[in-house]
Amino acid sequence: MAECNLVAILISSIDNPLDKNLDNGGNSCLDFRPLNSFSQPQVLLAAAVCTKAGKAIVSRQFVEMTRTRIEGLLAAFPKLMNTGKQHTFVETESVRYVYQPMEKLYMVLITTKNSNILEDLETLRLFSRVIPEYCRALEENEISEHCFDLIFAFDEIVALGYRENVNLAQIRTFTEMDSHEEKVFRAVRETQEREAKAEMRRKAKELQQARRDAERQGKKAPGFGGFGSSAVSGGSTAAMITETIIETDKPKVAPAPARPSGPSKALKLGAKGKEVDNFVDKLKSEGETIMSSSMGKRTSEATKMHAPPINMESVHMKIEEKITLTCGRDGGLQNMELHGMIMLRISDDKYGRIRLHVENEDKKGVQLQTHPNVDKKLFTAESLIGLKNPEKSFPVNSDVGVLKWRLQTTEESFIPLTINCWPSESGNGCDVNIEYELQEDNLELNDVVITIPLPSGVGAPVIGEIDGEYRHDSRRNTLEWCLPVIDAKNKSGSLEFSIAGQPNDFFPVQVSFVSKKNYCNIQVTKVTQVDGNSPVRFSTETTFLVDKYEIL
Repeated sequence: MAECNLVAILISSIDNPLDKNLDNGGNSCLDFRPLNSFSQPQVLLAAAVCTKAGKAIVSRQFVEMTRTRIEGLLAAFPKLMNTGKQHTFVETESVRYVYQPMEKLYMVLITTKNSNILEDLETLRLFSRVIPEYCRALEENEISEHCFDLIFAFDEIVALGYRENVNLAQIRTFTEMDSHEEKVFRAVRETQEREAKAEMRRKAKELQQARRDAERQGKKAPGFGGFGSSAVSGGSTAAMITETIIETDKPKVAPAPARPSGPSKALKLGAKGKEVDNFVDKLKSEGETIMSSSMGKRTSEATKMHAPPINMESVHMKIEEKITLTCGRDGGLQNMELHGMIMLRISDDKYGRIRLHVENEDKKGVQLQTHPNVDKKLFTAESLIGLKNPEKSFPVNSDVGVLKWRLQTTEESFIPLTINCWPSESGNGCDVNIEYELQEDNLELNDVVITIPLPSGVGAPVIGEIDGEYRHDSRRNTLEWCLPVIDAKNKSGSLEFSIAGQPNDFFPVQVSFVSKKNYCNIQVTKVTQVDGNSPVRFSTETTFLVDKYEIL
């Protein structure tokens, strides 16, 4: 939904909402649930998250309003605000806007003019606390991605225009929507999928066995397909199905220690019947894992999903960086952009009033930005992250982004891992030499996968020399060069292979990795109490991930 630049505008109907043919233009998220109408006037008309230009991202109407009406009200909202005045509401002849700034966005409540302003402000605070529960960052794409979660939460806060007597914990419980029927349905579907896979393997085994028996007796292989299929088509079908099963198990086969011959030589079609039986038995016992691995998940994503649990203290910080990098095949950095953030989570009320001591050893010129509630003067002078009002506490049991940074450059020396790919035409096709070099010695990159596209329909590449391991994915026509660790002790390596094709067939090269050390070297070294300056135990989780890393 984030790719479509989703604007969630919900239009409720009283009669039959499905009869209204509403054109959402590909950008709106429509909720057709009807709201009952009563004779008494509605107090809260709508709740919306919009940009500073008045563009609606998520909007929930609690009375019958047209899309044009709500878009017009939100578009007029920024023009009504008076600069330089510290107000949280603005009025027109017909409605009242009650709003709260959230970085580059606004949380806006549209009410009638006779509503209780104190109750409206209390409702607005609850709306503003709900959004960080579902969105890690207060940005437009993050709000759009979790729009339906926010809609369900908004409906728990307000019913028929009036505030419900709920708190944040109750809203979280109500929106979980745990369904026993859904669990039963998923269990039945998984069982059916396992039975279908087992039946497919059994049929493949029968076809292969019949083909071997026919070849042993000097006869043509019988045709197993319907609609007048010939003997040749039957034999090719058996080979095709068997190759499909073998292809599924390729990632499980370890390469030879001296000179890997590739996973494609793990099992041959002309193997003995006993080997085939053992192979099929292995598939039956490990079918689920093998099928999921064949979907081409990136190694960094798998590592992130199955990462070992972290011992979290009452004060826990998550430091995360994501890099987007594009290089040219002939050298030169086209663009490199890195975003980082420190997320603070406090699980004990007694540690709510704390300060974070930040050590910034970055020399690359990153741009730092603190949360609006953080004291910027304190951070600039002493590198301390604390609230503007020292008497207030950080939110408990909630991830709060307290500091974020950004680095954008075209300086080649800033590239963390350089990739050099040299395809050279030969008489039989292309000889490809590809090498990597780690430029940041303080980094340790884990589960590095360098993916090289291959021409389709030319078979598997012939591997020459290689540092690390490789996988050939014949379905996606890619060669994955896998390196468990790249660090200062193993900062360079190379791969050589030959295959039919043209030099342009081997681009773009894509890279993925994960690291427990951040790139910009920004760390939290100490946490202290506001009163007494006594130290507080804390835990830190650091992750450096790839958003996009391409050599075009």
